[in-house]
This record gives sequence, structure tokens and C-alpha cells, in this order.
Amino acid sequence: MLVLRCAGNPSLVFSYPSNARHADKCCRGTPMQVQVFAKKQQSGAELVQQGQSINGVIFDPFSEVQSNITHISSASHCDSLARHYYSAPCEAAINEMINVEYNVSYVYRALSAYFNRDNVALLGLAKYFKEGNDKEKDDAQRLIDFQNIRGGRVKLQSIVAPEMEFGNSEKGDALYAMELALSLQKLAYEKLLYLSKTAEHERDPQMQDFVDGTLLPDQVNLIKKVAEYVSQLRRVGKGHGVYHFDLKLQG
Repeated sequence: MLVLRCAGNPSLVFSYPSNARHADKCCRGTPMQVQVFAKKQQSGAELVQQGQSINGVIFDPFSEVQSNITHISSASHCDSLARHYYSAPCEAAINEMINVEYNVSYVYRALSAYFNRDNVALLGLAKYFKEGNDKEKDDAQRLIDFQNIRGGRVKLQSIVAPEMEFGNSEKGDALYAMELALSLQKLAYEKLLYLSKTAEHERDPQMQDFVDGTLLPDQVNLIKKVAEYVSQLRRVGKGHGVYHFDLKLQG
């Protein structure tokens, strides 16, 4: 590359020929020195740093995938091939949540059986809690499916036997049962928050998205619905109003 350097002021340097006129104007009457500079050859590392590539390939999958190939090849038939960045704490937390859902569903089943007795005969409440039982089991199944998708192992745990008598002389059985249901749903929400925090701590964005984007919104809406039922039962009292509330649930 040719450059022109002003002899009177060496700090003035102009490229040639693009800035030759500008050099003549600035250094009129002053001798000019012509110097030749060779363009520096860039190294491969500099080209890669600038987003260029020597051979046209920046991402080399065959070299970067070697560690995964080694891991897959050495896995036994008992190991999950789908498991990838899925920690043991996340796996354990999912299994715990499965147990929570099955325990809540068991209580709902007991409530449904109670209200379906011939000497209680609140068939709307029996239907509501049976549907609640089915929903809790569906939620447990969603967690089981998630566990299998991520390559975890489902471990079903013991379920506590629920009470079977829900009569309450002060509140009445309908209000007592609905307040119990609200308490269970709030407990399930707290367990889901723990599940979300576990995913965040273990840096598992896919699991956190599943909990925050799917499970938590459903749980919040369910809490709102049960809370409304509690408020309505508090208004109608223990007598004839419960009968009309039950008719509403029968549909």
C-alpha cells in the first residue's frame, strides 16, 4: 500500500492515490515522502474472531458431538438415552409432586363417596369431587409423562388413607368439605412453587417453563373457583341454601 507522508509534519499521512489531492492542499510547498507498506496477513484466529472462517465452516458438528457419541455408545440398556441436562433433584421433585397429586385425588374420592351416601344425598357435590378426583389423577399423569420424556424414572410412593367422615356441626358438611378442598389446592400451589424453584436452581429452563407456563396457571384458576364456592356456601348457611347450591353443581 502506498502512502504520502508530509516531510514538514510527519504526523500527516495520506493514502495514495485516494487522498492525493487532500495531501497536496494540506502540504502545499512542502516535500512529500512516498512510503510503501505491506498489508498485514491476518491469522486464522483473527479471522475466526471477526466472524470469518478459513474453510467456510464455523460450526463443526462432527468434532463437537464426539463427547455425546462416547456417552451414548457407553450407555447400558438400563440407562435412558433421552436424558440430557436433567438433574437428580429435578427428578426427585417431580416424583414428589406426583405423590402430592395422587394424595389430593384420594381425598377427593373420599369426599365424593361421602356426599353420594343415601343419608347425605348431595349428588352435585358428589359429582364435583369425583370430577376433581379425575382432574388430580390427570395432573399426576401429566407429571408422569414429563418424567418419561426427560428420561427420569417414576417412583410412586405411599398414599395416606384419608378421613371418610366430613360432618361438621358448626359449618355443615358442604362448607367444611369445600374449605378442605381449598386448603388442599393452596398446598398443591405451594408444592408447584417449590418445583419451579428447583428447576430454576438446577438451571433447567424446559422444566421451569412446563411448571410456570402449564401447571401454575391451571392451579391459580382452580383456587379462584374453589374460593368462590366457599364464599357462596358461607352465604347460604347450612339449610335449604345448600340444597340449591348442590342442584347448581348437578348441572
